[in-house]
Amino acid sequence: MVNTANTANTANTANTANMANTANTAGTAGTIAEELERRRLVAIVRGPDPAAAARTVLTLAEEGVTLIEVSLSGTGALDVIEEVAGETAGAARIGAGTVLTADDARRARDAGAEYAVTPALGAGVDEALRLGLPVLAGALTPTEVAAAVAAGATAVKLFPASAHGPGYLTALRDPFPDVPFVPVGGVGEAEAAEYLRRGAVAVGVGSPLCGDAPRGGDLAGLRRRARAFLAVTAAPGGPA
Repeated sequence: MVNTANTANTANTANTANMANTANTAGTAGTIAEELERRRLVAIVRGPDPAAAARTVLTLAEEGVTLIEVSLSGTGALDVIEEVAGETAGAARIGAGTVLTADDARRARDAGAEYAVTPALGAGVDEALRLGLPVLAGALTPTEVAAAVAAGATAVKLFPASAHGPGYLTALRDPFPDVPFVPVGGVGEAEAAEYLRRGAVAVGVGSPLCGDAPRGGDLAGLRRRARAFLAVTAAPGGPA
């Protein structure tokens, strides 16, 4: 027999948590910023199989990855976010990636995403900020970096980082020494170490970390890669 009182309490707890997340905008942004500085890794999950994507997220959380982005370009991404947000509560912070439009931002928030990640500036950034979601805003040029900072982004997602490599981050940090940069795109273990050495607050990693797991592939391999990346991001080192 279902305990309806417990069910109601669970629903009320979830609703309270959702309302608290919405109300405590500054606090949420602060905690995401702190987590970026503390763990220095954002895992990026996208794939054609929602069940496999969810398993990937849960496995990453089990291995200690605390910031996990579920890209909206993946199949059933909003359902994945809704499923894993509750299961990883207290262990990982689930964000929505590839937030391009205002509707993307609203649906991501409603699904339980705690922050938004975008490939570029635009309506997705604006609406996510209006809703109180911390934003890792995509930017590449100095003009875009300045605009992301002015908009109120929690961090700047340097994308595609592979277009110019770690040396470009060094060049950007000359005029923007206090901007928290998160390079994304073509970031393997060696690149992650170099970006962090050059002053990135964190790195965002997709396929070099997740491999084929979001497509139903090997979870044991995913665990090994997660441990390897966590070892890289835990290593001491600061700006060159």
